[in-house]
Amino acid sequence: MKDIIRLAGMSFYGYHGVTAAERETGRVFEVDCELEVDLADAGKSDRLTDTVDYSKAYAIVKEIIEGKAFSLLEGLAGEMTARLLEQLPVYRVTLRVRKLNPPLAGQIRHIEVELTRLQGDTSKLIDT
Repeated sequence: MKDIIRLAGMSFYGYHGVTAAERETGRVFEVDCELEVDLADAGKSDRLTDTVDYSKAYAIVKEIIEGKAFSLLEGLAGEMTARLLEQLPVYRVTLRVRKLNPPLAGQIRHIEVELTRLQGDTSKLIDT
């Protein structure tokens, strides 16, 4: 299967980082999220109950970035992928999390971490 719902370029302000300055002043974080889900039924029925409500995915990502502080992008991305898999009926989640203007001595647009995780509990998937 390769049906994908993609949320691209989500942008939030968060207080994540190793240094005290990053945790105090915060940074802009961008997230791209790919949700692999079977869209065959939704394509036929045109009903939200046959697909993933992407507003829920957005809300999960927003809550995590704007909530608890993480030292590492890896921890932030790991928490988001775990919660998305836990709360949504998806086969796979791929997240790209970017910290814009990281505190490095030099010119760099962003640092990015990409994680892909698979659903471990198939009972959460939409019946096909």
